[in-house]
Amino acid sequence: MPVVRCLSVAALFLATAVSAAQPPADPLRFFEGRTEDTGVMKVMFKQPYRTHTISTGRIEPDGSLVLVQSVEDQGSAPHQRVWHIRTASPGHYVGSMSDAAGPVVIDRIGDRYRFQLETKTHLSVEQWLTPLPGGMAASSSMMVRKLGMTVATNDGVIRRIPVQ
Repeated sequence: MPVVRCLSVAALFLATAVSAAQPPADPLRFFEGRTEDTGVMKVMFKQPYRTHTISTGRIEPDGSLVLVQSVEDQGSAPHQRVWHIRTASPGHYVGSMSDAAGPVVIDRIGDRYRFQLETKTHLSVEQWLTPLPGGMAASSSMMVRKLGMTVATNDGVIRRIPVQ
């Protein structure tokens, strides 16, 4: 299920909150520069494996985010994934991801962010990101479904990589 690996980037988005009590003015700006996503993917009938993604983001003149990811998951060949995300309305974001079949929808719900998308292999993905104290990291919990049945999960952490 290599397409399942593409979804961990959703976790990167949530790390944008400065704290659970105070949402950021512009969560897309969190991804300017570099972020790192690590986790463990559990796929039905397979051994769990480690996931690892390094991302580089930039804000375009129109305010949208372009995020380029280098994905190096355990047991798989490295590959690249590209996201384009823009603000549609306060707390609501839309865009695309190179491994998705259609739009990516992101909603701020309370102090968390919910990502929803369908992969090109017809898997339904829902990912929840929760900011961690200090605004430099977020926890991620993802469920992947096929025909309504959960076929994979991924739990991990996204960290902002400080500029040196």
